[in-house]
Amino acid sequence: MRWKTCRMDATEPRRRILSTSEGVNRGEFSSVDWALFVGVAVIWGSSFLLMDIGLEAFEPGLITWLRVGLGATVLWMVPEARRPVDAGDRGRLLALSILWVGIPFTFFPIAQQFVNSAIAGMLNGAMPIFAVAIAVALLRRWPRRLALFGLVIGLAGAIAISAPSVGEGSSEALGVGLVVIAAVCYGLAVNIAAPLQQRYGALPVMARMLALATIWTAPFGVFGLTGSSFAWGPLVAIGVAGIVGTGTAFVLMASLVGRVGASRASFIAYGIPVVALVLGVAFRDDSVTAPAFVGIVLVIAGALMASRRDR
Repeated sequence: MRWKTCRMDATEPRRRILSTSEGVNRGEFSSVDWALFVGVAVIWGSSFLLMDIGLEAFEPGLITWLRVGLGATVLWMVPEARRPVDAGDRGRLLALSILWVGIPFTFFPIAQQFVNSAIAGMLNGAMPIFAVAIAVALLRRWPRRLALFGLVIGLAGAIAISAPSVGEGSSEALGVGLVVIAAVCYGLAVNIAAPLQQRYGALPVMARMLALATIWTAPFGVFGLTGSSFAWGPLVAIGVAGIVGTGTAFVLMASLVGRVGASRASFIAYGIPVVALVLGVAFRDDSVTAPAFVGIVLVIAGALMASRRDR
């Protein structure tokens, strides 16, 4: 009954591609919301380590294509993912596949040839700002003050985590521009995804989105074949990144967006560098500086503020 009600309530907006909806849960994060939030942060934060391993044998374009294709394949194996979607929402699914995967997944590997990972991480931390700004424009409602404070504090934390490595490598304007465009695309995507998830559930939406994105990333992937070699370790790493880090994580993220709304779900961008930092210390002998430690505290504080009741 709830699923039918969501369809009836959102009949008019679903015909417009650029539209969004409030989260089902506007109160404090429940245990399920926190489980989704932490789960996505851990999975996507781990992807950096898996990508490092994959790059030992594969070109960035091939990694992107394999990740997206594996994620789509796994989701389509689940019967619920094949539940039909109304023709009126196909344009929104098409836009979602381009904005959430097609453009960002293509731009990020290119951008990181011109900017180091710290700069990319800092710029990607602006994604919640874009998500909130787009939600405000579409819903014509400002988020509560505590959420705005959390937005600023979380961004400061992401910057603090990345700041110690900012000077390592180049930071050309082209790379910066590509990362910013990708962050804007993410902000648009999470807003577009909210009503779709509420109407159909996460699996049918994400399975179709990733299937379409597999097509968009195919040229980049085929081109990457020419400079790649075979190795079991990188192949396994990319397999995990595709099945878990793309397929499973996108389903969890879509569920979170539908439950708590695009603005609050977008705070996941602040948790990802925390996980990446911890794994870097554990497996790559990275060191934790004082600013990075402060950044972790700020990120957690920002997420807690965002999780509070939406009055």
